[in-house]
Amino acid sequence: MKIKERGFGLTLFNLLNYTGLTIFFIICIYPFYYIFIYSISDPVQAQKGIALLPAGITINNYIEIFQLRNILNSFVVSVLRTVIGAGITVLCCSLFAYIVSKDELPYKKIIYRFVIITMYFNAGIIPYYLTMKMYHLNNNFLLYIIPTAISAFYVILLKTFMEQLPAALEESAKIDGAGYFTIFVKIIFPISTPIVATIAVFAAVNQWNSFIDNFLLVQSLKLKTLQLVLFEYFNQASQIASASKEDLTRGTAVRKITPETIRMTITMVVTLPIIFVYPFMQRYFVKGLILGAVKG
Repeated sequence: MKIKERGFGLTLFNLLNYTGLTIFFIICIYPFYYIFIYSISDPVQAQKGIALLPAGITINNYIEIFQLRNILNSFVVSVLRTVIGAGITVLCCSLFAYIVSKDELPYKKIIYRFVIITMYFNAGIIPYYLTMKMYHLNNNFLLYIIPTAISAFYVILLKTFMEQLPAALEESAKIDGAGYFTIFVKIIFPISTPIVATIAVFAAVNQWNSFIDNFLLVQSLKLKTLQLVLFEYFNQASQIASASKEDLTRGTAVRKITPETIRMTITMVVTLPIIFVYPFMQRYFVKGLILGAVKG
């Protein structure tokens, strides 16, 4: 009797558990799904309301967005910022973490703690703005690269991971005459792929989403990122919709794009690239975080 009751209780628990998780998943995913189906729906039909399926499927909304001024150039800038910035971050953080993991480094603990302090203290926007201007990084592509070269959080993950590697790997390489840089390039960095890939994902997402530095310190249209340009258009959706209606009139045919459609499409344009990249890195993601986690 007790076994039957226990079996029924377990079945009921699993049923409630799966039902709750399914509802939670739908709540999390539906807003993004709604934005997507709205962005591919006919603007006029979408205004009448959509719920589960797009109304009058079209890609004209995306065509209109990519025809806006400076979109393609800003997209290239964002891609270059993401690729180069994430690459420099991974390289610098990995090398720095390896250096501070060596006992031979003088004042190793002091140097490491100074980096960790930056996680707890932030001077704010005004000192940041003044510092970047003093280094002449305003209206300069290096603004996207240099300030993010070292991140304390990434250094912690990398250092902890590298300290868990077998010491025999380095010792055998030293016997063969390899120096620290050779050991790092040919041994340590290649076998640190899981944590390096994890950091690459973090850094790429941060670079892709960031636009505050661009907003504060860049006035040149050639250096504006996609996020900032689309943010500006996002705030001007009503004016763009009006201009689009006038400019696209050809005889009796009018293609109309609404402010709401512009906002939804812009949101998708900014989000989709990261969504496409993430699945390829996912297999490293959890594994890297676990391996690089700080032991309690």
